[in-house]
Amino acid sequence: MKLSSDAESIYRVQDYSRRAGIGGVTLVDLKRFHDDASSMTELARLEDGRLLGLEGFVAAQVNYSTIEPGGIKAFHVHRRQTDVWFVPPSDRVLLVLVDVREGSPTEGGRLRLTLGDDDSRLVRIPPGVAHGCRNLGSATARILYFTDVRFSPEPGETDEGRLPWDHFGTEIWDTVRE
Repeated sequence: MKLSSDAESIYRVQDYSRRAGIGGVTLVDLKRFHDDASSMTELARLEDGRLLGLEGFVAAQVNYSTIEPGGIKAFHVHRRQTDVWFVPPSDRVLLVLVDVREGSPTEGGRLRLTLGDDDSRLVRIPPGVAHGCRNLGSATARILYFTDVRFSPEPGETDEGRLPWDHFGTEIWDTVRE
């Protein structure tokens, strides 16, 4: 079928191919079990602090965080710490990852993932990958995450580094409209 010249000039095919990844970032799909009145997601099986399915990761701490509707919490970057994030399926959070590791094969790589949104999965975020999130839902969103380094607020001990929320451009937080 021939389109009008105006429509033809801007016509494109949407790209459904898998996005390029960032070295060390791992996604683990989880199973949800349902019955008539409830559901349950097994987040992790632990063996001596090791999360089975995430080889090399030993949990040292488990945290719970909330973010208000429309809120942006960014950017964190750790030099030593690995995070493993989970957002409940009832919530909807945009996770933005940027590889800031000098010399990494994926240095400068960016990855945007929607967590929750009826899915159950874990995301491993290695040291040197800046990460932040935006609540896309209309209610407070929840994030449960495992770390392999215990948190310390002490300036000489903390591994909780920050970059400005707009360091990679404000448009990185925009909803992509297709």
